[in-house]
Amino acid sequence: MAAGVLLFVAANLACLSVRGNLVSGERAFSIDYKNNCFLKDGRPFQYISGSIHYSRIPRYYWKDRLVKMYMSGLNAIQVYVPWNFHEAVQGVQSFTGDRDLEHFLDLANQTGLLVILRPGPYICAEWEMGGLPAWLLQKPKIVLRSADTDYMQAVSNWLAVLLPKMKPWLYINGGNIISVQVENEYGSYYACDYNYMRHLRTLFRFFLGEDIVLFTTDGNTDKEMMCGTLQGLYATVDFGTDTNITEAFDRQRRFEPRGPLVNSEFYTGWLDHWGDQHAMVDAQNISRMLGEMLTMGANVNMYMFEGGTNFGYWNGADHDTRFRSVVTSYDYDAPLSEAGDPTEKLLAIRDVIKEFNDIPFGPMPPATPKFAYGFVTLRKVGNISGLLKTISPLGPVKSQNPLTFEEMKQYYGYMLYQTTLPRNLSEPTPLISPLNGVHDRAYVSVNGVFQGLLERDTVLVINITGQQGDTVDILVENMGRVNFGSKIKDYKGLLSNLILGKDKLTDWMIYPLDIDGAIANGWPHSDSQQSFAAAQKEPLAGPAFYMGTLKPNGLAWDTFLKFTLWMKGQIWINGVNLGRYWPNRGPQQTVYIPGPLLSTTLPNNITVLELEGAPAHLRVLFTDRAQLGVTAEQS
Repeated sequence: MAAGVLLFVAANLACLSVRGNLVSGERAFSIDYKNNCFLKDGRPFQYISGSIHYSRIPRYYWKDRLVKMYMSGLNAIQVYVPWNFHEAVQGVQSFTGDRDLEHFLDLANQTGLLVILRPGPYICAEWEMGGLPAWLLQKPKIVLRSADTDYMQAVSNWLAVLLPKMKPWLYINGGNIISVQVENEYGSYYACDYNYMRHLRTLFRFFLGEDIVLFTTDGNTDKEMMCGTLQGLYATVDFGTDTNITEAFDRQRRFEPRGPLVNSEFYTGWLDHWGDQHAMVDAQNISRMLGEMLTMGANVNMYMFEGGTNFGYWNGADHDTRFRSVVTSYDYDAPLSEAGDPTEKLLAIRDVIKEFNDIPFGPMPPATPKFAYGFVTLRKVGNISGLLKTISPLGPVKSQNPLTFEEMKQYYGYMLYQTTLPRNLSEPTPLISPLNGVHDRAYVSVNGVFQGLLERDTVLVINITGQQGDTVDILVENMGRVNFGSKIKDYKGLLSNLILGKDKLTDWMIYPLDIDGAIANGWPHSDSQQSFAAAQKEPLAGPAFYMGTLKPNGLAWDTFLKFTLWMKGQIWINGVNLGRYWPNRGPQQTVYIPGPLLSTTLPNNITVLELEGAPAHLRVLFTDRAQLGVTAEQS
């Protein structure tokens, strides 16, 4: 062990000899500043925790994942609350089904796991807009994550709903929440607005009381710690295996001279963007560093312990030098896989924990069963423009200039912008997004013939042809809002005019598309089969819907859907939006399908929106293993 680590061990283990004077039966969780540790019921306490996101795991698997975490030797879990997951429409909150946070907390409590709650309001988490609801962007001048009046009013309204629900779950009130984070990695944000953090501190204290441990988490730099910390909120750090432990905790000590050492996010893996190599972090390095931190008496939360899946449209994005969208899988190379399966990394971590705590007696629950259901051949339903009566029941909005998703109050998914060619284009003519105003991808067709696509930061010009009066369809995809950094105020759609040669395109018909609503109500499988006959003669290029059925075989096991030679799109099964596929950009090649979503007795309805072009074979493959990165062996 390094000499610096030994010094820290000596300085921070005084807590182990402490014995409190708590009244028998009284519940308490606090910080012992004198002895540099947490106290639980008056006794020294060190947590070994793992992050799990209930919003990325179907409700019917919550218990399975929590039991596996408990059997790994964890005594706590860390949980984000995504504001937009619960309040997608302003003023309308949902806490039922997969959004039943209190049920999740109850299951954790039954399992024997304490909870470190991270309610935001901003959470990052590689989640859409960092958990902030897109309806905030209806206020064009709003300054997110600041003391801006409009923003703080919305935050106050939300926390006045959420925090009273959490108060009965505090450990001191008989629940299992031992500490609560205020905001998240605020030091990484440009605003550095202490008035905002003070206002949050006041709100949290008002709703949760004076006795709950409130804390902040920030990256391991002086600037991040300077802007992210505030008196009255216990300052913690986060770092991974590429960091010197002693230096990181020394930085925490400069901002919190006394109290427990805490790594709130010890990275067991990392996220993937479309076009990345699949991220992997070495299990031996994780085990070694975890052992060193626990030896020092530090409290450690592993981020992630299970990542789960960015179902639907919930993936986030980054924008450093260019826009990069997060993939559908949030496997994160975590100890529990995307499908909740124990990995070699989990077993290595458990071996480390055994050296410090007793591991619960009994076997580790096994991986959920998987099944390769085989090939299903789909058939074409029709192009987007021919299905507007079904998928855009409200009809179009007329506008001289393009309107954004936010102006149309359609925050996620897809919108169709339609106009006509102002003149004959006998020669290929450039269609230009001069101000990089396509957010995020625009699929362009003329009279139903696919011409190509424009892509944010990447493809700002394509050439098109056609005749005066021809219909121009531009289907715009929201690929997920930026979740980190200064660009989280991320509007979607056509943010500026498109130029065709020397002409500005105007006179738009803008269709909000309620694709999810139509599919949830049974379309297209509920339609007459004759209505699809004409579509079979149409070309396979461009945005179009495809459908098929997976016949029941008495099993409802987990499976993975592989889209060989398909380009890019969205997949629904039995009305549930499972997320995006994009195999030709990768690295993710399969989409996870939880078994309980499938029927054992009825046909399972598959609906695919392919955006660029379907393969002639029109087949998809249900396989029994995930493929999250293409290797030479797999290609």
